[in-house]
Amino acid sequence: MSTGATSALGKHLAALTVTAGLAFGAVGCSGSGTQQDRTLAAASEIGTSAPDQQLVETGSPLADLQGQNGLPLAITSAKRDPAGYLTVRGDLKNDASEVAVVPVELRGNELEVLRTGPSQAGATLVDFTHCKRYYVLRDTDGRPLTTTGLSTLKAGEEVRVFMQFPAPPGSTTTVGFQLPQFDTATIKISG
Repeated sequence: MSTGATSALGKHLAALTVTAGLAFGAVGCSGSGTQQDRTLAAASEIGTSAPDQQLVETGSPLADLQGQNGLPLAITSAKRDPAGYLTVRGDLKNDASEVAVVPVELRGNELEVLRTGPSQAGATLVDFTHCKRYYVLRDTDGRPLTTTGLSTLKAGEEVRVFMQFPAPPGSTTTVGFQLPQFDTATIKISG
């Protein structure tokens, strides 16, 4: 075979390989992944979970964080699941005697997330052992996998909130939890 024919054949094979890789990637990222993300987010938002992800929570919170406007956040669990997620759950409460506005800073400042409305997408985890920061996961439509839609809380109202992150390596058992406008805390991971 001549050098020109070999070169042309190589280019065609490379193009075919790239096309096949893109096709497999599109198939792998469509359909069930989107539904699975939405199902996990919806289940987490209403305080339930898939049968294999039942929560075991202790009576005392992992951390109590004080926010602005009389809004404390009690982190109740940080659970690693087999699918590679880490779900942080907590209770956000209005301790004030009047309606409290949930700070818009909680959603962070990413343009993709700003259009989805109020959320806790500004939350981050810091793995001090591996010097890595983890951000809230997004579904395939760019929506954060957190509780959304909280703009105000009535006096004395308490709401369950959740945030899903990529799980740090199994050797990491504690992480720093940060949410804009709140104290920073170190929390222990279970699972």
